[in-house]
This record gives sequence, structure tokens and C-alpha cells, in this order.
Amino acid sequence: MVTRAETAAATRRALVRAASELLDEGGTDAVTLRAVGARAGVSRGAPYGHFENKERLLARLTVDAWNSLADEVERLRAVPGRPGSRLERAVLALVGISRRRPHLYALMFSTPADTPEAAAAARRLERAFLAIVADVVGEADSLRYGALLMSSAHGIAGLERTGHLAEEKWRISGDQLVSMLIDGIVRSGARNTGSARGMAPG
Repeated sequence: MVTRAETAAATRRALVRAASELLDEGGTDAVTLRAVGARAGVSRGAPYGHFENKERLLARLTVDAWNSLADEVERLRAVPGRPGSRLERAVLALVGISRRRPHLYALMFSTPADTPEAAAAARRLERAFLAIVADVVGEADSLRYGALLMSSAHGIAGLERTGHLAEEKWRISGDQLVSMLIDGIVRSGARNTGSARGMAPG
């Protein structure tokens, strides 16, 4: 027999899935509790039993998106191979969300940073990402290089989304820009490591 808690959990999952679909189709304006309930096939009042308002539902989508990306980045760090390759794939994972799900990407970066659960999920991604950065440049330099990479990825995603990074115009793709950036950072990390070794006492 299905318990009441299991039924409630299934309804909540259906609501979140419906909201995600509506977001992809029409952005945040398309996500209303009434539309979500209709898409999920539940009673008109059911969404209000799970989410106080539209903002809470959108916050749930944001938390899920940050956690999903964090899962992916954590898996990447465990993949055998060169640290630079893992870092490139991690940056492209972020840009990839903008390409596949632009409305979700915009929502992720428009949710207030002081929203507790979303902030915690974003910090989880930051930790996973910075661990991969540290594998390339060392922990001491991971923050500044991490900031460079995150801001660069966000810039590439935004320019692609608005059509201002057309490959026909610039003769380079977003993926190639990321590759150039990573190559430069890998070389810089190697130089820093060599300098540190040279200064180390014999």
C-alpha cells in the first residue's frame, strides 16, 4: 500500500518536473502554480500544499540545478586523465547549461545569493569546482583562477545566448575559447610550480 508520505513525495516530484518543463518552454513567466498543477495533472490546490508561492517553486528548481551541476563536477574530478582536461570539461559543463536550458541558466544566476538553500547548493558546486582548479594550479591560487574561469564561462554563455559571439564573426567557437583559457592556465600553473621548486631550499 502506498503511504500518504509517498503520495505527497510523488506529487511534489511531479510538480517540480512540470515546473521545469514550463520553464524550458517559456521562462519564469510561464511558471505559475496553476499552470504547474495543470501540467502535473493534480488538483488546482495541490501545488499550494507543497510550495507557498511561485518564488519558492523557482527556488527549488535553482537548488536542483546547482546540485545537479555539482554532482557532475564531482564525478569529473574522479575521471582518470590530465587535470587540465577535467577542468576544461567542468567549465564546459556550466556553459552547456546555458546552451541546452537558457531559462534555467538565467534562473540560477538571478536567484538571490542570500537564499539559504540555493546558496548552500551553489557553495557545494564552488567547492567541487575549486578542487578541480586546485589540481591544476595548486590550492593557494585556486580562488583567483576559479574566479577567472567562472566569470569567463559566464561571459561566454551570455555572449553566445545573445548572439554576440558568432563563430562566423570571430572565427572561434565558445569551446575553443574555453580550451585557450585552460591551456594558458595550465602553462601558468606549470610555471608557478617550477618557480616554487626552484626557490625551495636544497
